Amino acid sequence: MAIVLSLLSALAYGVSDFVGGTTSKRASPWQVAILAQCVSLVLMLGVAATVGGRLTGHDIAMAVIAGLGNGLGAVFLYRGLAGGRMSVVAPISAVGTALIPVVMGLGLGDRPGLVAGAGILCAFPAIAMISRPPADDPSHRGGGVLDAVLAGVGFGTLFTALAHVGDGTGLWHFPVIYVTSLILLVTTAVTFRQPWRPNRASRPALAMGVLSVIAGVTFFLSTRYGLLSVVAVVSSLYPAATVLLAASLLRERIAAWQGIGLILATLAVSLVALG
Repeated sequence: MAIVLSLLSALAYGVSDFVGGTTSKRASPWQVAILAQCVSLVLMLGVAATVGGRLTGHDIAMAVIAGLGNGLGAVFLYRGLAGGRMSVVAPISAVGTALIPVVMGLGLGDRPGLVAGAGILCAFPAIAMISRPPADDPSHRGGGVLDAVLAGVGFGTLFTALAHVGDGTGLWHFPVIYVTSLILLVTTAVTFRQPWRPNRASRPALAMGVLSVIAGVTFFLSTRYGLLSVVAVVSSLYPAATVLLAASLLRERIAAWQGIGLILATLAVSLVALG
């Protein structure tokens, strides 16, 4: 169950990132991120009220940390996707997204089996191979790399904090996450004098808000069934969906090593599932 949920999370994140990247070419990354977070907040208020549960001080603290990571990750990812190649920016961001929770999980006592451990080891070179830009495309080399690294730190923090929310919260921690993200996004946009009020060009972010809820909830549930160091790696393979969509719809070329990386990513998921 944990692998299925984390795969659904990866798919939703990957599609959301593709929509976010294309939309951020026409609208400010802050406009895109803020509209998506608003939609997610409204949806999660309704879902959380239906599910029930209550927050403790610890849960609120974890949700605030997760919200800061989510806001940081979103704005830098969309800015990176708008300014660089999707097939480079998304995978680089996934390294931090996977590495931080894996290190934290292992440090706090996660002990995956031998087969699952092999899958985790396969995942990192897979991400690295997918993220390597084509040698004959110097105009895009390095584009958005710093943004991608910062996005990875943000999303890695989100994943780690989500895994440490208590079981009794229901889903009430998600509204706290989205409110925190919105405060961070609006504050940074105003500070750096960036346009942040959603407009017509940012409307595709409405779909991203729905996808973000699906991705976040399925990842959170996956941590209830499996080890953080395992499910975080599977969820961090979301660039596969982004790269494939960029290749099929935007005609971004997938280099040979990127194709091998996608195959290796499939092997990594298979090993983790078997483990």
